[in-house]
Amino acid sequence: MNTSTRPAPAASLDLSSDRHPGRRPVTDWLFAALVTLAAAWGWRAYGSAMDGYEQAILVGMVPSLIALGWFWRPVQGLSVAVGLATLGAAALYLRVSDDHGADLARGEEVFWLKYFLSSQSAILWMSVLFFMSTVFYWIGLATKSPTGTRLGSRIAWAGVFMALTGTLVRWFESHQIAPDIGHIPVSNLYEVFVLFAWLTTAYWLYYEDRFAKMGQSLGSLGAFVMLVVSASVGFLLWYALVRGAHEIQPLVPALQSWWMKLHVPANFIGYGTFALAAMVAFAYLVKQHAGETRWWKLAPLWLIGVVLCFEPVVFRSKPGAEGFMSSYWAIYFGISALIVAAIIAARKPIAAQLPAFDVLDDVMYKSIAVGFAFFTIATILGAFWAAEAWGGYWSWDPKETWALIVWLNYAAWLHMRLMKGLRGGFSAWWALVGLLVTSFAFLGVNMFLSGLHSYGEL
Repeated sequence: MNTSTRPAPAASLDLSSDRHPGRRPVTDWLFAALVTLAAAWGWRAYGSAMDGYEQAILVGMVPSLIALGWFWRPVQGLSVAVGLATLGAAALYLRVSDDHGADLARGEEVFWLKYFLSSQSAILWMSVLFFMSTVFYWIGLATKSPTGTRLGSRIAWAGVFMALTGTLVRWFESHQIAPDIGHIPVSNLYEVFVLFAWLTTAYWLYYEDRFAKMGQSLGSLGAFVMLVVSASVGFLLWYALVRGAHEIQPLVPALQSWWMKLHVPANFIGYGTFALAAMVAFAYLVKQHAGETRWWKLAPLWLIGVVLCFEPVVFRSKPGAEGFMSSYWAIYFGISALIVAAIIAARKPIAAQLPAFDVLDDVMYKSIAVGFAFFTIATILGAFWAAEAWGGYWSWDPKETWALIVWLNYAAWLHMRLMKGLRGGFSAWWALVGLLVTSFAFLGVNMFLSGLHSYGEL
């Protein structure tokens, strides 16, 4: 069985089956024309208000989005739906009684904006949908029901749609407050957690779709992947409701750079794929320990899971609130720890529903390889940004130091795999522990260490 399944994942990334010059379906060409026309309209309507960076992004978006839509066709429908929803929200914000443009107060007055299409409403819908997707994936796994898994996948797609709509509408809203406040929404922890949630989900949906086309179902694995997405959504809701982070704020001077608009998305593709790889590694170890009865063999797996769940305990309450830890995080930790314990307790029936070891290993490897490539690009872009902002490419700031640690960790993992044939349980343990390292670099540095990146404190 191993020899028959190993080639399939590799072939899932082959573009040759989609490349038939002159024989593309008409929908591909219609999509290309629609993207081109939309970009031309955007240039005509808003080109004079764009800086050089924004104009370059608009031009570069055309071939990039067309290529992505041709490579992975579900992107075509998603792009059209998100574009229509965003334009609809912008139109609803416009005041019809005068010529003074958009009125953000309409976000509390117009039904569709208040409950669906304003940035905050769309992002709240994203949060609900990702939670629901996680639940349905687990129902599908527990009941061995393809219907539950399909529902989990469809709801995840809906969550990505709402996330992208909320992000683009938030971008529009920021420009309506004041010209010097408008910015791409990747500038604070609230915005980047939205980015992390939908990027991780979209990357998972890509693998689910591609492997399915090769006759290999990954559906049950979605139950594990969506756990980390739901965990990020839990942080997002706390950060918005308790810290008020959903309010659009002007950029601090250090973030007023076009390098930021390249560095942050590349960084979070890395973070998202590393997190996905860690959850696949967790599934691998659950399957590997399915028949294990000795507690001391299971203890490390349980301990790593509890440590990951314990991270919320370090989040401080809102200034002025009583106690070190809010009740929200106590409940969050309790639920997370129970989920880990339940997975380990039910490891045998869960393992029976998971893909083969070689498939899990292949998904883990591809996720880390993609994440490492983008994290490397992000690190290089960050160095250019640092040179512009602080006069030097590298200053051994805590954030930079931990970014280097993350890079070295995954560089070593890939080296050991490619040069030494690293496979199996040790590889999975390494990928899972890598999530702890990445989490500290992402959040821990902001909470416990000060430095040039202190503008990102919690």
